Amino acid sequence: MRIVIQRVSHASVTIGGEVKSAIGKGYLVLLGVCEEDSQEDVDWLVKKVIGLRVFDDENGVMNRSIMDVEGEILVVSQFTLFASYKKGNRPTWLRAARHEISVPLYESFCARLSEALGKEVGTGEFGAYMKVELLNDGPVTICMDTKNKE
Repeated sequence: MRIVIQRVSHASVTIGGEVKSAIGKGYLVLLGVCEEDSQEDVDWLVKKVIGLRVFDDENGVMNRSIMDVEGEILVVSQFTLFASYKKGNRPTWLRAARHEISVPLYESFCARLSEALGKEVGTGEFGAYMKVELLNDGPVTICMDTKNKE
């Protein structure tokens, strides 16, 4: 699994002209699932996202977690995180998981993240055409891949 976490002042996802989810201060998480991913990857990522300390403390040092600042999280599925661009200029997504693998893992990630956060996590809609709007705070953007845990 791959994620891109962006610390945001606010973020939203709109589908068909209707806002599906919106958050204030917190994280926008773009999530990509590949064929080899499992529940173990979900568990590892949830722990990392909840524990990540990228919010400023009273001294202006990034030392607080999403829990410490009572932040919100919006998760958007993003199969394009597994783009392959080695040949030519048109990317392929052969490593992105099929729906029967990616949908359950996406839903599990969102549910486990909500449970760990202690509040509902906003979501997009898997497979839908979405417009994502955000105000990146910092900017702070971090990429994680469960295949690079070391």
